[in-house]
Amino acid sequence: MAHVLQTAVLPLDRDPDLLPLYVDPETWTSIDEEPVRVSSVAQLGNILGRHRARIVAGRRVSFGTYFNAFPASYWQHWTAVRDVTLTVRTDGPATILVYRSNGTGVKQRIETREVTGSSTTHFTLRLDQYSDGGWIWFDIAADETDAVFEGADWSTEQEPVRAGRASIGITTYNKPDYCVGTLRDLSESGDLLELVDRVFLIDQGTQLVADEEGYDEVAGALGDTLQVIRQPNLGGSGGFARAMLETLDRPDSDFVQLLDDDVRIEPESLRRSIVFGRYASTPTIVGAHMFDLLDRAKLHAWAEVVDDEPFMWRTLYQERMPHDFSVANLRQSPTLHMRLDADYNGWWMCLIPVEVIRAVGLSLPAFIKWDDAEFCLRARDAGYPTVSLPGAALWHVSWVGKDDSIDWQAYFHARNRIVAGLLHSRAPGGGTLLRHSRRVDLKHLMMMQYYPVALRHKALRDVLSGPAHMTRTLATAMPEARALAPSFPETVVHKDDGVPLRSRRGRQVFRWSRRNDYDNPTGWRLRLFTASTLVAHWLHAPRPENLAMPEVEFGKNDAHWWRLPRYDSALVSAADGSGKNIYTRDRAKYRRMLVDSVRLHRRLRREWARLSAQYRAALAEITSEQSWREVFRDR
Repeated sequence: MAHVLQTAVLPLDRDPDLLPLYVDPETWTSIDEEPVRVSSVAQLGNILGRHRARIVAGRRVSFGTYFNAFPASYWQHWTAVRDVTLTVRTDGPATILVYRSNGTGVKQRIETREVTGSSTTHFTLRLDQYSDGGWIWFDIAADETDAVFEGADWSTEQEPVRAGRASIGITTYNKPDYCVGTLRDLSESGDLLELVDRVFLIDQGTQLVADEEGYDEVAGALGDTLQVIRQPNLGGSGGFARAMLETLDRPDSDFVQLLDDDVRIEPESLRRSIVFGRYASTPTIVGAHMFDLLDRAKLHAWAEVVDDEPFMWRTLYQERMPHDFSVANLRQSPTLHMRLDADYNGWWMCLIPVEVIRAVGLSLPAFIKWDDAEFCLRARDAGYPTVSLPGAALWHVSWVGKDDSIDWQAYFHARNRIVAGLLHSRAPGGGTLLRHSRRVDLKHLMMMQYYPVALRHKALRDVLSGPAHMTRTLATAMPEARALAPSFPETVVHKDDGVPLRSRRGRQVFRWSRRNDYDNPTGWRLRLFTASTLVAHWLHAPRPENLAMPEVEFGKNDAHWWRLPRYDSALVSAADGSGKNIYTRDRAKYRRMLVDSVRLHRRLRREWARLSAQYRAALAEITSEQSWREVFRDR
């Protein structure tokens, strides 16, 4: 029996921005190592359906694209599958060319077939030369008349290691329109639903999905497969923990597929991740990549890791990310042909085997931030890897236009990173984590951002209080953090209403000058700048006229930590462009918070070993089924 590993698909939406992710009907060349399109025949009119496309006479279309090339390296490395059959269905005179790449992106042709009429062509492929990386793909070139691509799939005769289905867990807070769209796409994807046991929609909002237009229709289509669960807002970790717990009670579910709410899915990606999880040699967390929902050809990360010494997340090859497929296709991007191994995957879309949950526990009660990374690190330490699978992705509202490091989420950024470090850092004393945390405080203080510092100090005090606070404050930490905001005037966004926020009469408007003294200081200049600024802010009170009216104006991207400290006050554009914040120096707050920062970080360093042992001893309890059942029972 042939088991389909991957099916060639075409866009669900008639969106030209999506074409580069599915088909590459363009001629590319390379000029000074930069890929450049020199001619184009990309037309939405040639997309005939989900699995059909017209190949114009005399033209060539490549399926060596993100969603339609086969990630051979990942299948060779993480599964025992070695023999794969590529089946291509066409109608009309054409030539099918099959290619492979290696880990450096070098292209090699495997086989070529000429076909006529209605044809089904099989290519037998061996996965034994892809240890470092590499894809397999095919091109179709039409001859003297148009040809039609009628579909393709990659299959194996090998039986999967595990055969159970997956439950899908969607956590939402006031995103009913997105959720209805996701449910609609699920209801229309029969081949995916064959692998799905339940769809758990964990609704934690006040704008209920069940009240959204179109819900009744999709709920009817999904029938008993859909189960809506309402609960108070316990954040992403509370919602996903509920989905995990419900899945544990489903004997037919071997996996839970976590999905964020503000996304647009590619249903074939969900199917691929479940199939890959079935074939993985050991129980494996299968993560998906994230494209930008508002810039749909742009991929934000390929594989993400946590660096142990600073204990901070990052994407591998972050200097090359995000990657824009409308600018450089897969075949012209050598980095994307490497096998890149991840430490964790974001829970915008992540498949977790039930076996892993039973072995290591459920989500940390973190509300948001670091719950996904901590879980994957916990699983890694227990011998369960995480794979960010190429060709499996969705579109998520990106972080462009947001700055959650200075809003109420600053509390969770600080607390959960330190807690994750206490649990998993292998560096003595957490390495440079606390030093970096202290530097974050200093930067905020020098930039006159006192609200995030207050939240960060609250986070440090909670960490010092011990692990029990995480479950106890799961439902209250967020509203408490937001309740602090009115005490800090810089949190107010002054909306643009057509009248300038401040008069510029008699005052020179700040213009960014690219002089060396405004460059990001490094080395000894960094130390000198920091020391002199800290002392100056401690000793000198702001001038009264600068408190009455902002001294300068910055665009958001120009308001760096080495520029704002030179002024007593500043007008800074909000991250989303909706208005402006006014930052004003407050010497009393600055002095008090600077002293608190030094004291709290010293205490954390002094007590690191004790706290680490305490949190590690409590981890099994606070992530256990029983603990989470009590959380949900109390609410």
